[in-house]
Amino acid sequence: MEAENKSWWYQQLFTGWKKFEITYIIALLVLQVVAYLIAPDSVIGMISGLAGVICLVYGMKGRKVTFIFGLVQTVAMSYIAFKTHAYGSFAMNIIYVISQPIGWFLWGNDEAVNSFSAGVKKKLFLGAFLAWGIGWLVLANLGGQLPYFDSVNLVISLIAQTLYIFKYKENWSLWIFVNIANLIYWSLLTYRVFTGAVDVGTLGGCLSQVALQAALLFNSIYANKVWNDYDSVAE
Repeated sequence: MEAENKSWWYQQLFTGWKKFEITYIIALLVLQVVAYLIAPDSVIGMISGLAGVICLVYGMKGRKVTFIFGLVQTVAMSYIAFKTHAYGSFAMNIIYVISQPIGWFLWGNDEAVNSFSAGVKKKLFLGAFLAWGIGWLVLANLGGQLPYFDSVNLVISLIAQTLYIFKYKENWSLWIFVNIANLIYWSLLTYRVFTGAVDVGTLGGCLSQVALQAALLFNSIYANKVWNDYDSVAE
């Protein structure tokens, strides 16, 4: 049993890497450390960023081990979102925490992925747009930070994460949209914290999320290509 476990861990962590992937993993991890060095006031922010990078890279590879690192990242991110009054992000990260063991159970150990028909995709995107508008109104009434962006994180992320744990390749198209919105959101919030316009959270915590969202966006674009190259597609 011990030998089998070692073999599984080795296969999950160390096999099948391209030179380009190794290079950009290192670059994204360095980006997180640099963000912390610029504003070293949030160790939790750095932990969230580092775990997030590792999680997203193994997710791109279709590796089940992604959910272990994902659990660390989502717990840390939930704390940061709560402290910065990003209520949509906080609610979404609680769902992320719950989804990690679900994803672990549902994913196999291979790279097989699923896909929707064109008709189902259109319905998903339309429903997501309507839900985003409703989320915007709710979060605005709750006094959340930048509710129009935070609603994207709450609503579109929920759909994307659901598709992700069921291993539907369309999740990456939604994540690209979410990551762009989140990158803008955390950049604006970082600026507002830096200028003293708001007094929630810490500069380091916000800056670490800017670096993480940039990493997530890059990885989502690359993962979208990788998953679309997989041969095993369910109708």
